[in-house]
Amino acid sequence: MKTYAIIPSGGLGKRANSNLPKQYIKFNNKELIAYTLQVFQSSNLIDEIIVSAKNSYFELLETIKKNFEISKLNLLVEGGDERQDSVFNALRAINANDDDLIVVHDAVRPLITKELIYDAVQTAHDFGAAVVAIKSKDTLLKGNEFVTQYLDRSDVYYVQTPQVFKYKIIKEAFKKAKEDNFVGTDESMLVHRIGYEIKIVKGSYINFKVTTDEDIRLLSMILKSFK
Repeated sequence: MKTYAIIPSGGLGKRANSNLPKQYIKFNNKELIAYTLQVFQSSNLIDEIIVSAKNSYFELLETIKKNFEISKLNLLVEGGDERQDSVFNALRAINANDDDLIVVHDAVRPLITKELIYDAVQTAHDFGAAVVAIKSKDTLLKGNEFVTQYLDRSDVYYVQTPQVFKYKIIKEAFKKAKEDNFVGTDESMLVHRIGYEIKIVKGSYINFKVTTDEDIRLLSMILKSFK
C-alpha cells in the first residue's frame, strides 16, 4: 500500500494584497510552499508528493524541489480553475490502487506537523476516510450587519487539511461530482455527499490556512520566532 500526498497549489491569492500567489511568497528566504513540502518529505508515511499548479510556476517548483531536496515530489500537474479541478487532475495522473491512501493538504498550511499527518493517515487506514478539524471555541452567530441568531457550538468544527481517503473512495466521490456538475469546498464534502462516514481527527490552531494579509503577517512572526 502506498500513500500519495496531493498538494493543490493553483490558487491566485486574491484575498491577499500581493501580485504573487501566497504559496510562493518568501519567508526567511524560503517560499511558503517549501515549508509545507518539507514536512511531507520528512514523514516516513508519505511515499510520493504531487503538486497541482499553474503551468507558469512549474519552473519555480522544480527549483524549490532542488533547493530544499524534496525528492518525493515526483509529479507536477496542471491546476484547474477550481481547487476541485486541481485535485482531480492529480488523481487522474497517478497510478494508485484502490486501497492506497490519498492525502490532500493545502499548500498554504505550512505549519502542519508530522504528528498530525500520522494521526490523519492512520485514521484513514482504519476507517477509510478522515478529515482534520478543530472544534469551535468561540461563540457562533448568524447575521449580516446585525445579529440574527446565536448557534450551538457544541458540535461545530472548523475543517482543516490534511484530508485522507482510500483511493477507491475519493475516486468514486470525484466521479460522482463530475457527473452531477457539483462543486464542493473540499474533498470531504464530496465524499460525504455519496454516503461515506468520515472520521474526525483533532487538528491544531497552529495549522492555519494563510489566506489574508493578516495571516501573512502572523506567519511571518511565527517563522521569525523559529529562527
